[in-house]
Amino acid sequence: MRDMIERTLSSDMKFDGKLIKVTYDMAEVNGKQAWREVVHHPGASAVVAVTDDGKIVMEKQYRYALQQTLLEIPAGKLDGDEDPLVCAKRELEEETGYRASTWIPLGTIATSAGFCNEVIHLYVAKDLSSGQVHWDEDEYVELEYYTVDELLRVIQKERIKDTKTLSALLLAMPFIK
Repeated sequence: MRDMIERTLSSDMKFDGKLIKVTYDMAEVNGKQAWREVVHHPGASAVVAVTDDGKIVMEKQYRYALQQTLLEIPAGKLDGDEDPLVCAKRELEEETGYRASTWIPLGTIATSAGFCNEVIHLYVAKDLSSGQVHWDEDEYVELEYYTVDELLRVIQKERIKDTKTLSALLLAMPFIK
């Protein structure tokens, strides 16, 4: 049986940005050398927020990298060593104005494991109370509310494309009325 572990022999920083870093690494793979390009990301949290009447709070947000508006769940990156649940609570309130008294962890997903170390911590938020949004300076979202059946139709029409949203919605189904 082969050794599944790839050992880093060297790592050269190629890009050091505000959000991500990119390294070009040499790794040992079964006694041979192989190159690996790695995008380093601080990680994130994402929230399936469920209203008292069983609707899911969704966000329409323009995504520059894809040059299109996407329908997503609230999410945001971890700040330093921030606890993922603290991040989820902060992002839910900042982006939607909602606070939740019930939080259910759904697990963690790796978004693009072939080249990126980003992981996203997924949660369901219930027993919502409304407040005020606190968008970042460079952020604007529109809130929409969907039943599970409506979301399934939207997914079938490929209006939801991002992996965190698709994964979180699937994992959250047992917790939605």
